[in-house]
Amino acid sequence: MENAALLKAIIQNAIDGIITIDDRGVIETINPAACTLFDYTPEEVIGKNVAFLMPPPDRDQHDEYIRRYQHTGVPHIIGIGREVTGLRKDGTTFPFRLGVSEVAYSGRKIFTGFIHDLSKQKEAEDQLRDYAAHLEELVEERTGSLKETVMALRNAKEEVSQSLEKEKELGQLKSRFVSMASHEFRTPLSAIQLSASLIDRYAQQFNSDNITKHVGKIKNAVGNLTTILNDFLSLEKLEAGKVEPTFSSFDLVKLAEEITEEMQLVAKQNQHIIYQHTGKQSTVVLDQNLLKNCIFNLIANAIKYSGENTFIEFNTEISDAGCTVVIKDNGIGIPINDQKHLFEPFFRANNTGNIPGTGLGLNIVARYTQLMNGAIEFKSVVNQGTSFTILFKRS
Repeated sequence: MENAALLKAIIQNAIDGIITIDDRGVIETINPAACTLFDYTPEEVIGKNVAFLMPPPDRDQHDEYIRRYQHTGVPHIIGIGREVTGLRKDGTTFPFRLGVSEVAYSGRKIFTGFIHDLSKQKEAEDQLRDYAAHLEELVEERTGSLKETVMALRNAKEEVSQSLEKEKELGQLKSRFVSMASHEFRTPLSAIQLSASLIDRYAQQFNSDNITKHVGKIKNAVGNLTTILNDFLSLEKLEAGKVEPTFSSFDLVKLAEEITEEMQLVAKQNQHIIYQHTGKQSTVVLDQNLLKNCIFNLIANAIKYSGENTFIEFNTEISDAGCTVVIKDNGIGIPINDQKHLFEPFFRANNTGNIPGTGLGLNIVARYTQLMNGAIEFKSVVNQGTSFTILFKRS
């Protein structure tokens, strides 16, 4: 008696719907969960054929399953389960998974149907399909846009390269002119200025206003030309864009840890930046901003030219000899024939393929390193990785 009460309580409180029918398909019992799914009361369904809870063709197929089983004794859905469609009282339908089991009770066969609502699952699957289709459209659209951008960048790079070559030639011509102006123009101008002053003094005894007037014009012209020359030389210095390093004392380890944390956020999947410092000291006297830029560039290259699931070694060392910064990766490496051009502006190794980049980073690193009185070295083997070392000797 106690077991029967427990079983009834379990059925009444089950999350899934449970319906029992006889061998003719007539509903004998239905639990509250099934009533909620179909929106019927027990009185409205008990005594009716279970097929009325299904729309065609599931309704016809269900009756056929029962007739076939009664004649052949071969089950087609019992113990297997399948997806069917349920028909609510208001005429709406919903998908559910039906599992049927057979029980022999008091000399007759009773079939128990376990109903698991699939509405939310199907809705999620539909949303997923919509998202996937939308994502495919976006990917196709972005891919096309990216191809156009890459093509435009290649064309722009070619144009920039040609412009830079012309600009380089003009720059060299301008530098030669500036050098000539500095050495050749100043000497005759000084001589003209001196001669004009002597003429003015020797002509004083003639007391000639015309001589004084014209000597004054000569002096003014020389002064104007000297001013123009000085302005031109000053403009040349400004256009050179010289960066003057600002040396200060700072904690190298703290800076390196901040850079490691920041760059780890942009690393590829399962790429790990391993930082280690050697030496008891942690303070250096360098330009912190320039050094940070150098390290950022080198680690960014290590991330870009290395694959997923790799390690990037970032080491600093302070000793009596000076300060050393090393960034080492296990990436694609640099072909031996390209290594001599590595620090040239806009140069990229021929094995970079479609990996994006401008070819300016290493040129900037080399220049910044030189401004801080340091040197940069590297070792690289194709498909085995690259190691960059920045050296600052203690003065």
